[in-house]
Amino acid sequence: MIAREMPAESGLLAAELRKSRERALLTQEELARRAGLSVGTVRGLEAGRIRRPRLGSVRMLADALALAEPDRAVLIALARGEPVSRPDGEPAADDGPAPPSADTRPAYSGVRPAQLPAAVAAFAGRVEPLRVLDEMAARPSATMVIVGTAGVGKTTLAVHWAQRARDRFPDGQLYVNLHGFHPAGSPLDPAVAVRGFLDALQVPPQRIPATEDAQTSLYRSLLADRRLLVVLDNARDAEQVRPLLPGSPGCMVLVTSRDQLSSLIAAEGAQVINLDVLSADEARDLLARRLGDDRVTAEPQAADGLIAACARLPLALAVLAARAAIRPDFPLAALTDQLSQSRDLLAVFSDDSALTDVRVVFSWSYRTLSAAAARLFRLLGVHAGPDIDVEAAARLAAMSPSHVCPLLAELARAHLIDEPTPGRYAFHDLLRAYATELAASTDSDEERREAIHRVLDHYLHAAHSAALLLRPGRRPLDLPPPVAGVAPYVLADLDRAMSWLTAEHATLLASVEQAFDAGFDRHACQLAWSMRAFLQRQGHWHDLTTVASIALRAANRLDDPVCQAHAYRSLAHPHVNMRQFDEARAHLLKAFDRFAAGGDLAGQADASSTLGWVLWSMGRREEGLGYAEQAQELHARAGDHAGHADGLNNLGWLHVQLGNRERALVLCRQALTLQQEIGDRHGEAATWHTLGHIHHLLGDHREAIACHERSADLARACGDGRREAEALTHLGDAFYAMDDRRAAGGTWRRALSILTDLDRGEAADLRAKLRSLDDGEPPAA
Repeated sequence: MIAREMPAESGLLAAELRKSRERALLTQEELARRAGLSVGTVRGLEAGRIRRPRLGSVRMLADALALAEPDRAVLIALARGEPVSRPDGEPAADDGPAPPSADTRPAYSGVRPAQLPAAVAAFAGRVEPLRVLDEMAARPSATMVIVGTAGVGKTTLAVHWAQRARDRFPDGQLYVNLHGFHPAGSPLDPAVAVRGFLDALQVPPQRIPATEDAQTSLYRSLLADRRLLVVLDNARDAEQVRPLLPGSPGCMVLVTSRDQLSSLIAAEGAQVINLDVLSADEARDLLARRLGDDRVTAEPQAADGLIAACARLPLALAVLAARAAIRPDFPLAALTDQLSQSRDLLAVFSDDSALTDVRVVFSWSYRTLSAAAARLFRLLGVHAGPDIDVEAAARLAAMSPSHVCPLLAELARAHLIDEPTPGRYAFHDLLRAYATELAASTDSDEERREAIHRVLDHYLHAAHSAALLLRPGRRPLDLPPPVAGVAPYVLADLDRAMSWLTAEHATLLASVEQAFDAGFDRHACQLAWSMRAFLQRQGHWHDLTTVASIALRAANRLDDPVCQAHAYRSLAHPHVNMRQFDEARAHLLKAFDRFAAGGDLAGQADASSTLGWVLWSMGRREEGLGYAEQAQELHARAGDHAGHADGLNNLGWLHVQLGNRERALVLCRQALTLQQEIGDRHGEAATWHTLGHIHHLLGDHREAIACHERSADLARACGDGRREAEALTHLGDAFYAMDDRRAAGGTWRRALSILTDLDRGEAADLRAKLRSLDDGEPPAA
């Protein structure tokens, strides 16, 4: 038989499902009823309109079709977007299941990450280290550590080999720069690195656990029994690396560090490559690859002089070669003379005997820049983030994007900055240190502070506009106008806002810290506020806690009660997510008191509304209801329509629990009207759910079904799986109340599929319901 590889396309899933249904002699309506799904879902799948079907729904369809295991496996694999091998012209069921090969193993969330940076084109030497890496890659699993001084080419070697060997790791390659030795900031928290890997593996935010330990466990579970390469670049110490190591064999880990990582070698059995400077032959080969054989051969003594001046350090050689390439008319001897005459060296290494010093190379390149490019280079040294885009660079330098682009290109040509992705520029840490030093010695304190002010204004106004797009109707902050030289960056729509926030995530975190360190306390507070909705939606609870803590310190220094209140409210949300209600209550009470002290009615209302829900969850129902009712009075007085609508629904839900159903119905209808007026679809989903629950309790089950279906549809459109599962659970209750056991079971199974994917505790209750249903007993309410 000839195997035919089926690409991961929704069209193949559509064809497979349609073929299976027709073979079972079922109509689309009959299949939908049998599976407990809507007919629209079946039609959408068969038409190929649903690009990312829920695995739970596909499993229910397979159950309803009574598929044999091979055909079931094919259907589910196609839904996951995995390649499927099957006999040519024959159904998979005729041959039985085939054993998976390395190319057909399922990837994480349907993708194989490929995060490796681009390899350096003019790579030279390193024959023995490459041989060792090849040998280690042949083992089932390995941890390799490349150690050496700054600029010796650890990252270059790691990335060059990883790109060359990526076919040995069919499940993908993960990469992170741990910033272990980074002059502009602290080492990357391993928890942040784990979260970045989960994002790279496309784990949906709602499926990511709240605690750091649970996230690490999920990361290791996803890597279990896989053949994947993990590159941990620029590690500070062994403690930073350990949480990122896979927990089972199969993967290879490649670590680079200036530290020896002795404990990692001793305890984890890591193998080490001590990377030294290039040999004279390797260094000459590197120059020839960058400048051409003819030019190096024509001036052998000058070439040797350049190699000696750079102490065969790859970074120094690369920077100098870039300058020589830009000036092909310069004789190499002239460069050697200039280098030998300048002995103002940049001491950057912590070893007892420094291998080299590259300030002379950097300074020579710097002195050939135009005045405008030199000024931009210095100002980039005061920028906090790991990289910068054209818009931010323009604001930093107080010029337009059209004027800053040629300057960035000039710096890139001189090898003083890199462009790792289109439109984003980054420093090597040695170059950043050099730029920072130059700025301190060349530009006045006032000039540097004005540059920081400009770029912080840029990030603040852009982040604030993004926050308002994420939450329509949200009460904006009262921002001061940006300083001269900063034109507000306009984000047109929600998609643009999310893309910008995602790209600037790390830089915004660094900017909050820089704002506090530089004494821009109000910027720190307002940036933290502007990031809250994004960090909550993405489940970045660790980052939210970090920026809120900084904001609180800044607010205390300002002695501003409203800024303090916003910080306390932000600190409460991670605790609410982890159901740490005592801690959440303490923060919310402080937030409420400080909003009151600052005369912020809307802030008091927000804190009071959340506090009511927290107290209710703690079993303090009357007290919680009192805070919820107080919130509505405050929202009304503040004229906060979005908050008022959310609060009305929350209050309605509490009244349902107290048995005040008619009162709850009135409150929720008022909330729905307001939400539809301001276009809050996510809020609508919550209110439709409450209305469905009320109608169910009133005995109007048909109306309850309509409400819950509307809630589930809106929640699905908003990407809120938890709320969708809630609506489906109660939808199943309504079907059961109408004695439609088949529809009830199918709907509960849909909800169970979602809750299982999200790893929510409510899944156990649904399993109990389904067991009772199968046993012919009344399910628990």
